[in-house]
Formats: sequence, structure tokens, C-alpha cells
Amino acid sequence: RIHLMAGRVPLGADRAAVAGEMEATFIENLRYAADLLAQEDMIGLVEPINSRITDPRYFLNTPHQAAAILEKVGRPNLKLQLDIFHCQIMDGNLSRNLETYFPLIGHIQIAQVPGRHEPDSPGELNFPYIFELLESLGYTGYVGCEYAPKGDTLEGLGWLRSYWESRGLQHGGTSKAAE
Repeated sequence: RIHLMAGRVPLGADRAAVAGEMEATFIENLRYAADLLAQEDMIGLVEPINSRITDPRYFLNTPHQAAAILEKVGRPNLKLQLDIFHCQIMDGNLSRNLETYFPLIGHIQIAQVPGRHEPDSPGELNFPYIFELLESLGYTGYVGCEYAPKGDTLEGLGWLRSYWESRGLQHGGTSKAAE
């Protein structure tokens, strides 16, 4: 899997004025990349990045826009990289967005909003609920942790151990009952 970036609105340009040309170029580039990736049995991912905080000039900024572009590209080896942090900032409504775009999702990334820290840090999102929703939808892919940890790696992953324990799992996701 490889992230295919959409590019940025040129400095000084009006987003609405260049949107059509940028979308056409992005679609053409995605088709080209998808065809190359298919030869290697690889998946291309497009990620909407919020334009409110992270990058005001990034072209692809909502899951709605990404889904429309993926439909126009029409390649089965292109998927949505849904970053929960960006999605919450741009649209909220995470449960509905996860359900709606689930068939397109090829990768999930997480971070708490607004601080972009660990999922158990103070913030807007209820990650145990989100993880249970992903499980109920049948998500079996990886969940990338794209956040700024407050401490070292082990401390930064402490939330995962707590989550596993709350689900009756040992370190590594194995069931206590299986032992």
C-alpha cells in the first residue's frame, strides 16, 4: 500500500477557480499510478487531509471529495486512507462516515482531536466506540497511529494495552481464553 498524495492548491490561487483542473490532473495521475501499482499487486491510497488546521492548501480534504474522485478513477486497487483526525476536523459524523465509506477504506489512521495525541488523551473522540464500530463493520486492516506521543514509544502505546485488557485480550491481541 502506498499513499498517493493529491498536491496543494498553488499559492495565491483561489481553490474554487483551480478545483476542476486540479481534479482532472489528479484523476489522470491516479489512473496512471493505479495501472503501474496493479502490475505489482499493490494498493494505492488517497488520504483527505484537513485544510482547517494541518494544511490549508492541500487539495483533497474530505472523504466525500475522495470518494467522488475514486469513483471517477474507477480502479479497484485504489482505496481511501481514512485518517480519523482529519475526518473529525473537516466533517465530524464519524460513525456515519465510517459506515458510508467503509467499502472504500484501505487503511485507517488515528489521533485524538484536537491535540493530535494518543487516543486516550483528553479530546473529542471516543476511541473504544470507534474501534468497536470498525470491528462490527468487519475491518481487518491495520490501524496506523499518526499522532504526536507525549512520551516514549512504550508510554505512547499504553492506551493499546488498556484497550486490549478491556476486551479480555493479552498483549499482542491474543485471547486470555485461548491460553
